[in-house]
Amino acid sequence: MQTSKTFKTKITKKVSLPYLLYTPKLKGKLPLVMFLHGAGERGNNLDLVKIHGIPKLIEQGQEFPFIAVSPQCPKDSWWTLEHEALKALLDKIVETHNVDKRRIYMTGLSMGGYGSWYMGGLYPKMFAAIAPICGGGNLIVGRQLTSTPIWAFHGDKDEVVPLDESERMVKIVKKAGGKAKLTIYKGVDHNSWDRAYSNPKLYEWLLSHKK
Repeated sequence: MQTSKTFKTKITKKVSLPYLLYTPKLKGKLPLVMFLHGAGERGNNLDLVKIHGIPKLIEQGQEFPFIAVSPQCPKDSWWTLEHEALKALLDKIVETHNVDKRRIYMTGLSMGGYGSWYMGGLYPKMFAAIAPICGGGNLIVGRQLTSTPIWAFHGDKDEVVPLDESERMVKIVKKAGGKAKLTIYKGVDHNSWDRAYSNPKLYEWLLSHKK
């Protein structure tokens, strides 16, 4: 005899991520930006995370008007596989710091660009805006980003992650009714992040959005 039944249980998952935390000397509720590094900075040496992007600029002495959280992806893993840990880390920072919950942003480069698209699509209600750099995603992710402003960046000579990856995602979001724009750097290879993160307008644009 064959009968229909439903199985229910609760599974607890332990997650762990080392991370860099930058807190500006400002009062009041602060915006929060999560930065995701590329594949080359994975492992358990946080100094690697300081090689590119926002952590690099902070290490060089640049000050920002927001809290910056820069986690490190485990060796042989990918940000798309670490989404639960990233979400848990964000929740913890929001819980323990004076964060403006309406002004939480995501950005990342290369593997971190893919992670930014993925996190934005997976948790669309959390992020006020995202800025993926030389990354990509898929149709399902793009269709979840109709309420999240997006500014993507890519070099037209990128041979590691083709420009088509960013162009396709921007088209998907726009077709679904979302707001997305793409800055293409002419003659630039995979490293489009140095120009993107050194552009003050990127941060002005991010911080101008609220949920």
